[in-house]
Amino acid sequence: MNSGLMNSGLMNSGLMNLTILLPFQVFAEKKGVSRIVAEGREGSFGLLPHRLDCVATLGPGILTYETESEGEVYVAVDEGVLIKNGQYVLVSVRDAIFGTDLSQLHEAVEKEFLTLDETEQKIRSVMVKLETGLIRRLAEFQNV
Repeated sequence: MNSGLMNSGLMNSGLMNLTILLPFQVFAEKKGVSRIVAEGREGSFGLLPHRLDCVATLGPGILTYETESEGEVYVAVDEGVLIKNGQYVLVSVRDAIFGTDLSQLHEAVEKEFLTLDETEQKIRSVMVKLETGLIRRLAEFQNV
């Protein structure tokens, strides 16, 4: 990440900066995020500001984040990738929907994100393997 961004004061605030990206636009940019809960391929996991950096693949599900001003916010997300680097969390997903009613968001996930034809399922499976391999290699390269 840009060192200028790291020195912007957020690093010392003990809070995170969350950016949710879609293929063709920025879906959300939130500062002052105190916690994030996301659904990975192996189950749900949480992020706090001082957690170690990580990369995770996301499955279709509900991403929850909390800020002091908005409280708990729910976002239905399609599959993608989450990257935590310092206080910055970047989530890149195929699609996302904001909502306040958790049951409606769960229905949206099932209707919009989990209903795939067989060909699309095969394509996505191959893409996930490629993305995961690339992320692993980048992490290994960075640690060399």
